[in-house]
Amino acid sequence: MQRRYQDLSTFVLPENFRGRPGWVVQLWWIVEALLFRPSPQFLYGWRRWLLRAFGARVGRGAVIRPTVRTQFPWKVSIGEYAWIGDDVVLYSLGEISIGAHAVVSQKSYICTGSHDPASTAFAIYSRPINIGAECWIATDVYVAPGVTIGHGTLVGARSSVFKDLPPGKICMGSPARVIRNRVAGGDAGGLTVNPS
Repeated sequence: MQRRYQDLSTFVLPENFRGRPGWVVQLWWIVEALLFRPSPQFLYGWRRWLLRAFGARVGRGAVIRPTVRTQFPWKVSIGEYAWIGDDVVLYSLGEISIGAHAVVSQKSYICTGSHDPASTAFAIYSRPINIGAECWIATDVYVAPGVTIGHGTLVGARSSVFKDLPPGKICMGSPARVIRNRVAGGDAGGLTVNPS
């Protein structure tokens, strides 16, 4: 008899997994679709206000593009003057913390949740992600659940981060690995990282 790897009819969402009642989740998705995403690009203060109204902690001067998608804003913290680029997904099944002056460039996917591959019931889980102050997550980077990226580290375009990265480094690849030190106040030395 063929082994059964997953039976989705037995899936159960853990109690309080979303962190808010279902109606609040639905209200946020409506607000995001009707008020956040259609807002003109220059209305950064409006989008900060909307996120804060739903429990996000957003520092002053944070630049959040209208095409950013946030699953549960009450699980998101964005530091002062951080930049969140076009088409970034903050898949905040768990907590996401983005430090001050950090950049998360366009099309990056910050993913705090997944499913247990050994669970027939396809059990879901979440793990927090911490992106340190002054980090630069370049375009189209995937960051996996439970990852911490140290202060000032740069992750090159189209990298995949599955493990913690130390502070002050330039990292690239899938899986991402340390290439060299990032020099404070310096430049990328010709390294192509696709600016936001």
